[in-house]
Amino acid sequence: MPAIKLASLRPLLLTTALAVAGVGACSGQNAANAQTPLATQPSTPAPELVAGLPDFTRLVDQVGPAVVSVQAELGGRSQATAQARGMPQMPEDGDDGDEQIPEFFRRFFGPGMTPMPGMPGMPDARPRGTSLGTGFIISADGYLLTNHHVVDGADTVRIKLSDRREFTAKVVGSDPQSDVALLKIDAKGLPVMRIGDSGALKPGQWVVAIGSPFGLDHSVTAGIVSAVGRANPGADQRYVPFIQTDVAINRGNSGGPLLDTRGQVVGINSQIFSNSGGYMGVSFAIPIDVAMNAVQQLKATGKVTRGQLGVQIQGMDRDAASALGLADASGALVATIEPGSAAERAGLQRQDVIRSVNGQRVYESSDLPPIIGAMAPGSRVTLEVIRDGKRRTLTATLGALDESVAAAGGEAGSGQKPAAPAQANPLGIIGQALTAQQRAGMGLQPKEGVLIARVEGQAAREAGLQRGDVVLAVGRHDVGSVEALDAQLRAVGADKPVMLLVRRGGGTRYVTVTPVER
Repeated sequence: MPAIKLASLRPLLLTTALAVAGVGACSGQNAANAQTPLATQPSTPAPELVAGLPDFTRLVDQVGPAVVSVQAELGGRSQATAQARGMPQMPEDGDDGDEQIPEFFRRFFGPGMTPMPGMPGMPDARPRGTSLGTGFIISADGYLLTNHHVVDGADTVRIKLSDRREFTAKVVGSDPQSDVALLKIDAKGLPVMRIGDSGALKPGQWVVAIGSPFGLDHSVTAGIVSAVGRANPGADQRYVPFIQTDVAINRGNSGGPLLDTRGQVVGINSQIFSNSGGYMGVSFAIPIDVAMNAVQQLKATGKVTRGQLGVQIQGMDRDAASALGLADASGALVATIEPGSAAERAGLQRQDVIRSVNGQRVYESSDLPPIIGAMAPGSRVTLEVIRDGKRRTLTATLGALDESVAAAGGEAGSGQKPAAPAQANPLGIIGQALTAQQRAGMGLQPKEGVLIARVEGQAAREAGLQRGDVVLAVGRHDVGSVEALDAQLRAVGADKPVMLLVRRGGGTRYVTVTPVER
């Protein structure tokens, strides 16, 4: 660093001193040569931009009755069976501890914290217990919303209203990608939550959460919107542009409403980032616009469909922008094109940079999947791309997203082969071929490993296997294709324990799948 001469500091120091003192010019100095003074205190005070703190009592009184508590009874091996097989005993319902494992581990740890089955403190079987959450009423005849992860795998879902009445709920439909579940109870004349416009939210706005943290019904917390359109790297939900807030959210708040100051629901509280499992000031909510899109489809068809462009994308950085001759690093860089996809038919090419969709800017690669996924298959979209430094406009007709690919972790149309038919092996493990890029990213060799797209067998689920795991071997036999995985599992049979070598995140370990006793 070059030396700074003291003489050169004197004019700067003098100017600064004069500016702080409010002096416009030095006596005897030519005004034309005077430096522009630093900002000074205006003679007229600036207008008040924030007027007092809000009082949420009227809001809570008005909308609180539409908030409900959700209690999902989770199935699994009996305690006696678990003890007989040497497995850790799970606490009874209502005990403080591991009955919260489904929500606790899946939603309240940061990236890379998902536990492997068999790790210290984790059972080898899916626990029997209770998942506690929150929901809210969206129609007077008994339709409610909560999170998918609150009711996922539940045998029975119980709803407790603010007037202490309790109902057994039917799960009308559930969507893992948006983490939205639509429930129905047999009741009439219920209080209803008003639906707001999450698209109008801005950072800095006040928001309120009502829920049942740790089973404490109708607890109210408040904060501000920290950011909108946020990608959550700790969640496998690339089609959700999350609302980030600093509202205090804890276990049991999942599925509860995030409200604006008009008492309108603008989001569904879903996740937090935490190193401890408790609130640390970073909470995420699903925009109500995304949730209601899913609700309409779940109510009509029982499932959610999304548009698919058919590209593998990645983020831009300064080096990539420089290599492509671009002035900035905004947009989504196209890495691969799926053969026969909407992207190929539209003329997209590798190294194209997608800058907008139907006029909506794409600043980050994570912006693209929510935009495309919110559209129905068959929708026509206009893409603005940069190719060889020049802007081009392309038109594409979206295909339908392969949900098994989405669940397994592909981008918006990654070009992966579809999953094998259900029950191709006795354990109900639905395999899917890994791409070369996925193998390279995990440090695997060619023809090594099979991705788990779905787990349909009870024993495999209870062993803790989940979508996104990669099976490297069945016993001592390596597997590198779906056919090899199915063949090895068929050879073992459904009545014998089998050890699977599984890669999850950065760890590799054996997982033992034990047949369920009939």
